[in-house]
Amino acid sequence: MLTEGAWRRPAPTGFTHEAFVFDDDKSFVEGTADFVRAGVTAGEAVLVAVPTDGLEALRAELADIAERVEWVDITVAGRNPARIIPLWRELVETHATAGHAVRSVGQPVYAGRRPAELAETQLYEALVNIAFERVPDFHLRCPYDVREAGAALIDDLSTTHPVVLSGIPVDGEFDPEAAADVFAEPLPPAPADAERWPIAIDELHVLRRAVREAALRHGLSADQADDVALAAHEICKNSVRFAGDGTFAIWAEDDTLLCETTDGGRIDQLLVGRAVPPPLAESGRGLWLANQLCDLVQIRSSPEGTTVRLHAVR
Repeated sequence: MLTEGAWRRPAPTGFTHEAFVFDDDKSFVEGTADFVRAGVTAGEAVLVAVPTDGLEALRAELADIAERVEWVDITVAGRNPARIIPLWRELVETHATAGHAVRSVGQPVYAGRRPAELAETQLYEALVNIAFERVPDFHLRCPYDVREAGAALIDDLSTTHPVVLSGIPVDGEFDPEAAADVFAEPLPPAPADAERWPIAIDELHVLRRAVREAALRHGLSADQADDVALAAHEICKNSVRFAGDGTFAIWAEDDTLLCETTDGGRIDQLLVGRAVPPPLAESGRGLWLANQLCDLVQIRSSPEGTTVRLHAVR
């Protein structure tokens, strides 16, 4: 069992973002239960978003105060990591007007995460620091199980977390530019045998129909096929609107259908697609919608261009 110890100090803001590293179930329950109980005792609004097994163990440990905590299955609410920041944002906005501090537990990495999802959890952890850097009285703890996360990911925690609570040394230093660096890194290239089409505004209905048909052939349900076809339509419209043109590709990897746009445009809003756009906003709606419709959406943009990749899992 790891003995908890602080290896990093919090940044001087009202937002505290920390990683809690553990290596057995007892450590997880004890460390997390103490954190939750402290928040309830202080009169804070508390939300716990962890996988089902963790929820059950914590509810049993905190039976006397369980009704004062909001419980969320992260494998549902945060299956697409881009949906986790909106979860925290809603919590903060709901309670900030009442003057309540907010305390949350969010476990973005858990057993069964796919490699692409793990890559997005690292981007999410970096973006959290930007999304809430000016929010007072918000304390977010992210549990990481060393048995599942792997040494490389654990070593990267200090890059995205100003505070790391761990009984083992963690390499690296907090990097406030981590989100921008990840956002600019190219994704692994689409396979050479992927189907490709040029994106043209008067052909989007044809492309949407082709995506739906491919999704059904791949074994996705009719509802899933409709969703990914609509999401593909939206990101293709973005390529036309903001870049003038682009290329659309579609292919399958095991149980996942992937759709991708590439174009010469540049996205400089790192949190794009992770907040409901204001009614008069000129951009952001398509990517927000894609994140609600797909199991995963990956966005990477740099001076060389932009790639948006949709994942739909059957």
